[in-house]
Amino acid sequence: MTARIVLLVTSPRLPAGLLTAAAWDVVRQHPVLTGADSELTTAVRQAGAEVTVLDGPATQPLLDAVATHGTVVWLAGPAGDEALARELGLRLARQPGLAEMELMYGSWDPPGARLLDAVAVLDRLASPGGDPWKRAQTHRSLAGYLLEESYEAYDAISADDTDALREELGDVLLQVVLHARLAEELPEDERWTIDDVAGGLVDKMIRRNPHVFAGAEAGTLEEITENWERIKRAEKARHSVLDGVALSQPALALATQILDRAARRGIDVPPPPADTQADPEARLGADLLARVAAAREAGIDPEAALRRTTLAHAEAIRQAEPPPPPPPPPASPR
Repeated sequence: MTARIVLLVTSPRLPAGLLTAAAWDVVRQHPVLTGADSELTTAVRQAGAEVTVLDGPATQPLLDAVATHGTVVWLAGPAGDEALARELGLRLARQPGLAEMELMYGSWDPPGARLLDAVAVLDRLASPGGDPWKRAQTHRSLAGYLLEESYEAYDAISADDTDALREELGDVLLQVVLHARLAEELPEDERWTIDDVAGGLVDKMIRRNPHVFAGAEAGTLEEITENWERIKRAEKARHSVLDGVALSQPALALATQILDRAARRGIDVPPPPADTQADPEARLGADLLARVAAAREAGIDPEAALRRTTLAHAEAIRQAEPPPPPPPPPASPR
């Protein structure tokens, strides 16, 4: 029978003991060695398997054990023990008659598993002994950072830079997880957690997508959108078509959304004429609102239009700038 070292790798993000049937078979049938005690070693022992914890280098003890037992299992730690796998691989490449090495996955990270790591890292940073800056923050002090990171993600989308988008969405996620961690410190009747955030999102998506989760007929995209809005109105019980509009968004986007909401409900209130306004600021505001209304009628996004023209003007300013002065010459040695 071929001598065999089984490197058993498991997900540290799943409950200890949640292994495949093949993994349970191999740990019950053969000696198990590992580098440290853990919840997983406890679970394996409780299932009747023999587990030996090695203190120090593991390559030679594994080879000694395989020479005695024929097959042994190395229960890898949370990081996968890549250095040991590499060392064993090199040794067996030089001396192939000692044993064969097999990599076995006893469990895998489910999709989204690294989100658990993000929660754990932010918990460490915002707990006693963590990062003083993060511990000093509040929802209000972080508000500007959430906007800033969202704008940077928007810039990455506008630039079609998907690598930058991945990084910027990570910064947005940091803000979400940090806000949730800070909420755990609120008074008991106000407290909530990241699981409350995720749970609310999941429940909302299931309620508002009955064509996916409840067997309802999908229909057209317009019908799906209208059904979403109908369910949303029933959930929110709002008194005005404008309830829920984010008033802190940029003014052009705010004006566009308010006009869209009114038109969706068939409410026709013309913008105020600019020449009836009492002061220059009000006249300018009325003129801009009228232009937003005209852009909407033409199917143009005024926020995007102004951004495009402003960025082109910024480039023209850069081209008109004088070149920077040359760097000073290096000082001569004395």
